[in-house]
Amino acid sequence: MWPYWLLFLGPAYWAITRHTPKKTTFKLDAKHLPGIWKVVFMLFALLIGLRHEVGGDWRTYFEQIEGLHGSSFSDALTSKDPAYSVLAWLAIQFGAGVYLVNLVCAIFFVSGLIVFCRSQPNPWLALAVSVPYMVIVVAMGYTRQGVAIGIAMLGLVALSQSNNLRFVLWIGLAAAFHKSAIILLPLAVLASTQRRVFTIIWVGLTSFALFVLLLQESVDFLMAGYLEAASQSSGAAIRIAMNAVPALLFLGFRKRFELSTQQRVFWTWMAWSAILFVALLVLSPSSTAVDRVALYWIPLQLFVWARLPQAMGKCAGTQWQWLLVVLGYAFAVQFVWLFFADHRMGWLPYKFYPWEWLWS
Repeated sequence: MWPYWLLFLGPAYWAITRHTPKKTTFKLDAKHLPGIWKVVFMLFALLIGLRHEVGGDWRTYFEQIEGLHGSSFSDALTSKDPAYSVLAWLAIQFGAGVYLVNLVCAIFFVSGLIVFCRSQPNPWLALAVSVPYMVIVVAMGYTRQGVAIGIAMLGLVALSQSNNLRFVLWIGLAAAFHKSAIILLPLAVLASTQRRVFTIIWVGLTSFALFVLLLQESVDFLMAGYLEAASQSSGAAIRIAMNAVPALLFLGFRKRFELSTQQRVFWTWMAWSAILFVALLVLSPSSTAVDRVALYWIPLQLFVWARLPQAMGKCAGTQWQWLLVVLGYAFAVQFVWLFFADHRMGWLPYKFYPWEWLWS
């Protein structure tokens, strides 16, 4: 399991040695991205994208892609989650199969992750916090939803820059990989502090159009698969709590976070909705449905934990101690998951496809 610890310990080391808050950057531009971040990008993309038989749904994804043999491009385009199906169809044409699909999805995911982390005052801390669950479990386990979350993070950064149009475009692309990403569209309205009526109208129309194009035909299937079947996910309560704890910290100490008015409004709504998932988990007949939707709130964890040392320790001069607290928490999450999680064996041992192919 050493690759998993490599992904965590590298960013954790840089979070400690480069913990002084930096001016945030927002673009993943190869010409301006520092060399160390280019290395991190390639390492994360390759380990996520070229994994072999890693992830609880590995067999399901493999069979789904192999099932596209003999299908036409139009079949892929009109299937559920069309962007993923078209990507899988193209991979079949090139004879690359699941590995090319996973690699392209990993590139999208890591792009969004790095852009989001570099928009935080301590990007390395944000990246370290992302590894135990967002990277290892979501990106390596739920490929379609993982790439959707990565693209959605590009949208969240655009929204923080008051670019609602770019946010909607990114969420539209994310929904083409996994329909559930549509749930994020109303955030553009919640984050808006100016021209709210206009924003409500055009975002509402866009949401309706995407619902008709992508989700309408799947509503009955989703209702039967999740709610009516009352499907349950082990560990859902823990994962919901992982969003709720930073949400409570942010709401309790938000005056200490150095944010613009729009950022404060937006992340306040994100925090309250993260807490709402606790009630939904209690009331919903399907913990799986709540659990899967709550995945889109994981960026809240990165946002709060990466800013917490500065927010809590700036006045008292204890930023260093708070940094170690956050890293200790992230370390504990990864340790517990790798050693005690119910489905950990789907990730263990980690296998790298080029290495497996070379020695097969």
